[in-house]
Amino acid sequence: MSSTPLTELTGEYVLDPAHTRIGFVARHAMVTKVRGFFKEFEGGAHLDGSDPARSSTTVTIKAASIDTGNEQRDGHLRNNDFLDAPAFPDIVFSSTGIEALGGDKYRLNGTLTIKDTTHPISLDVEYDGSARDPYGNLRVGFEGSTTISRKDYGITWNAALEGGGVLVGDKVVLEFDVSAVRQD
Repeated sequence: MSSTPLTELTGEYVLDPAHTRIGFVARHAMVTKVRGFFKEFEGGAHLDGSDPARSSTTVTIKAASIDTGNEQRDGHLRNNDFLDAPAFPDIVFSSTGIEALGGDKYRLNGTLTIKDTTHPISLDVEYDGSARDPYGNLRVGFEGSTTISRKDYGITWNAALEGGGVLVGDKVVLEFDVSAVRQD
């Protein structure tokens, strides 16, 4: 991790999609987990190193870019049973505030919009450090996660299992490994 003082990190940043992962984990058939990620997204942040509470971020994810490694399942996730990507192409997170939790840990509060339904969420994030890349760009890294209820966003499709339970769990863990580049 870089020893760059936070005050020197103040500025505007954009996500580097080649070095950022926005993923998820959901329970499948009550016994295992399905992991996936989104291949297309864009976003940026304003970092205020003197007063992290004045920092902000917005990320827009293309719902149709979902990838679980199984094309049939991905097609089902894109249709109206789940994300309905043709009608609701964007999933959007916008921050509303940031709380310092101590050390390199923060709570990023904001709203998450899926299928035109918006709910407040909080992500616990950790600042992973900063570094200059070989091209002279200043990069910062963050990682974090949160758990949402898919039913809160109108995603209620399911199938009963013969032995009890359901095919798809309600809770979905959203995972973020972010590399952002300062725009000088």
